[in-house]
Amino acid sequence: MAKINFGGIEEEVITSEEFSLEKAKEVLKDETVAVLGYGVQGPGQALNMKDNGINVIVGQRENSNSWDRAVEDGFIPGKTLFPLEEAARKGTVIQFLLSDAGQVTTWPAIKKCLNDGDALYFSHGFSIVYKEQTGIVPPENIDVILVAPKGSGRTVRTNFLDGSGINSSFAIFKDHTGRAKERTLALGIAIGSGYLFPTTFQNEVYSDLTGERGVLMGCLAGVMEAQYDVLRKHGHTPSEAFNETVEELTQSLIRLVAQNGMDWMYANCSTTAQRGALDWKPKFRDAVVPLFDELYEKVVSGVETKRVLEANSAPDYREKLQKELDEIKNSEMWQAGAAVRALRPENR
Repeated sequence: MAKINFGGIEEEVITSEEFSLEKAKEVLKDETVAVLGYGVQGPGQALNMKDNGINVIVGQRENSNSWDRAVEDGFIPGKTLFPLEEAARKGTVIQFLLSDAGQVTTWPAIKKCLNDGDALYFSHGFSIVYKEQTGIVPPENIDVILVAPKGSGRTVRTNFLDGSGINSSFAIFKDHTGRAKERTLALGIAIGSGYLFPTTFQNEVYSDLTGERGVLMGCLAGVMEAQYDVLRKHGHTPSEAFNETVEELTQSLIRLVAQNGMDWMYANCSTTAQRGALDWKPKFRDAVVPLFDELYEKVVSGVETKRVLEANSAPDYREKLQKELDEIKNSEMWQAGAAVRALRPENR
């Protein structure tokens, strides 16, 4: 492992230079990786491994949109695409990439398909950490491992195709074979990770659930709506309000942050913007700290996971979800966003 200094704290990471793709292929040469689920993470991880020369099969419910998508992506029914349980029986590494609620539903059947020495692979610590709610307790005679890409399944694939990769965390929950770590690192490299950093199942799920509800999605969307609404209330046009709230962030400023950090972005903005941002940053931080404290406590206590499992297991979940997403899509703010995106040069 390479030791990297993160803000004065030394951490260890694994890079593809240290653990090469050739080494990963050697570790996995006798394995059959069964990717169960072809929804969010499944396609990116499966296709990346396939392109990297790993023996990959996909397990998915037949006569579903995801089954059809797997066929479109080149997986062949009866050869590299199978119903869930059949794929699980054929695999020596079982990547359990169904939704959290889907894992709960299918676990009793999948558990019966696991053989001595198999590796059960997760990309989220949810099912293992909240076992009292999920009922997922792996048998003793298998490895239980995790590689969690720090991005959406779509980004796992697009970053792989453009050669940049995506960072991933990894963890070992159970090492039955004595090979759990090398299997985990090999799989992390095979799915296209830019680098891998160690975590635990518990830390992964606590940070992931907090991040999704916080800065990455929930907080971001809420803050955007608040600023847009204030600008509109004071007479700014939808175009101006959207550009000042979303477009400038996503098309300019966040790219500067990605290149060299927040201080570098500040340094490359006007002095007026610098001063205002530096003055208001602590005000926003102090205002939201109580919310983040509340959020983290609800993640740790299982309140958030209980909500997820109840909502996502409801028979009308998809209809309710689509209604919520349509409300966002059809709001003035995001209708303005659609119009602004259409005016980008590449879309005209």
